[in-house]
Parts: sequence; C-alpha cells; structure tokens
Amino acid sequence: MTASLEVVETTVTARRPLDVAMTLHPLQRGKGDPCHQRAVDGSIWRTSVQPSGPVTYRLTQSDRHTVHCQAWGEGARDLADGLNRLVGEQDECEDFAPEHPILAEAHRRFPHLRLGRTDRVMEALVPAILEQRVHGIAAFASWRRLVWKFGTPAPGPAPDGMRVPPTAHVWRRVPSWEFHRANVDPGRARTIVRCAQVADRLEKIVDLSPEQATRRLMSIPGVGIWTAAEVTQRALGDADALSVGDYHLASMVGWSLLGKPLDDAEMVAYLEPVRPHRYRAVRLLLVSGNAIKPKFGPRTPVVDHSWH
Repeated sequence: MTASLEVVETTVTARRPLDVAMTLHPLQRGKGDPCHQRAVDGSIWRTSVQPSGPVTYRLTQSDRHTVHCQAWGEGARDLADGLNRLVGEQDECEDFAPEHPILAEAHRRFPHLRLGRTDRVMEALVPAILEQRVHGIAAFASWRRLVWKFGTPAPGPAPDGMRVPPTAHVWRRVPSWEFHRANVDPGRARTIVRCAQVADRLEKIVDLSPEQATRRLMSIPGVGIWTAAEVTQRALGDADALSVGDYHLASMVGWSLLGKPLDDAEMVAYLEPVRPHRYRAVRLLLVSGNAIKPKFGPRTPVVDHSWH
C-alpha cells in the first residue's frame, strides 16, 4: 500500500455537544462542490491541501460529543492534528448571552452550534473572491469548473467526482482565458492571482488575531471587508466576523430581529451589543430557521461574463 492510500484515523471527544455537519456547512460551495460531499450515511467527505500535501478525509459522528475522522494522502497527519479546531472543539461561547429573545431562544435550542476553523486561507479566499458581486449560483459554477480543470484527483477512496482544490502555485498560473471560460470577470481573476502570488504571507494570518488578519487580507487590492470576513469566518473560526457589504445580510438581520430592513451601518450598530459574537448571531438565525427576508422584486440576475 502506498503512503497516499494509508488511512490515518483520529477521534475527537468534545466537552460540549457538537454537530459536525452544521459546523462544516459554511465550507461547502454549492451542492456540486467537488471538494465537499455528504454521503447517504450522513458522513462528510472533504478534500484539502495541507502544508504537507493533499488530503481526503471522512468525518462521522457517533454521538453528540464524538467525531471520528479517516484521512488519506500526504496531508493526513496535518489534518488529524487540526481536527479539534476543524470541528469547533476550541470554539468558546461561554460569554455569549444575547438579550434579544429570538437570539436567546436560538442559542438555547442550538447549543451544538460550533464555529470551526480550517487554518487554510487560500481555500477560503479563492471561493470568496469568486462570490464577490455575483449570484451564488454563478460563483459556485465557476468554482466547480476551475477545481475540475486545475485541481487534482482526491487521494484514497474518495467518492466519485471529488477533487483536491488547486494550490496557490497553480492559481498563479491559471490563464486569463480559463477564468473567462469559467465566467470570472478580469477584476476577480486578477484578485485571485494577486492573492496567490503572496499566498505564503496570507497563510500565516492563522497565527494572528482576527483584527490583524483582516488588515493583512485587506492590504491586497480587490479584497474588501466582506471578503476578509468570509475568510476569517472559515479559516480562523472568527465568531465576530460580520460580512458587511453582503447583498442580503443587513436586510435579513433587520427583518429577522426588528421586523424591518436595515442597511449595513444600521446592522453594525444594532449588533454591537453581541460583539464579539456577531457572526455567531447570524449563524444562529440561519440554522434556527428564524432568518427572514421578504421578497419584493425579481431575483438578482445571473450574469454571464464568458460570452464577451
């Protein structure tokens, strides 16, 4: 058996209840994400590029406190070493005590909501850039096409259709016409390449505070506050990373908690009392089913950049 097919098995026993599917859900980029699949038996399959190389891993949960991981590939040991962070075992929320009755009830009903961290910056950053200013359907399609074209086969017994995402070295060399064919406009394409060129520096933000990490991310032209928040939520497990500038978020928060829409500035002011858990509050609204946003007009159009 080759090293790439040897399985590394790890078990995490959590102090508080957890739900691994709920924790990892923000990492999935659409239902057809080639880097994330949920099997019929409830297990979660994912791929990643760890510092030591590519990895495929399978997560299963036997009870509310226990998660078992099987990992294959050169990056299996690194993945196993960070498993407790990935499943949210180190997520601390003892000081989260929201006063709004909807948030308080959601927190009571979902004590197993955990915010995990992948410690993989580029794997969060590239999809976030693809999702800038476009419909999610189009961004997910772009991600699928690019991963299929430039990713690599998943090591081990991965389900059909799974791929390992491209490395920063590969992203730097994606031709402009391939971004074009994937319906990615030149602005987003240039931002991805810029980030890939300084990927080593960006990957080190996992050792910084969320504030320092955000500043470093936003020092890259094309990476704004929304993109930085989307990255720190996933790579750092930042419970306070509020996606300011999101097309729907401020309105959703307003309708859900106040019965009226808010703009970004009003949302930031309104959620100030729950700092440093503003992202946690948003996640609770979503997982509890209390997120409300009435539809008053046509949906955001899916723009096709590949025809011109």
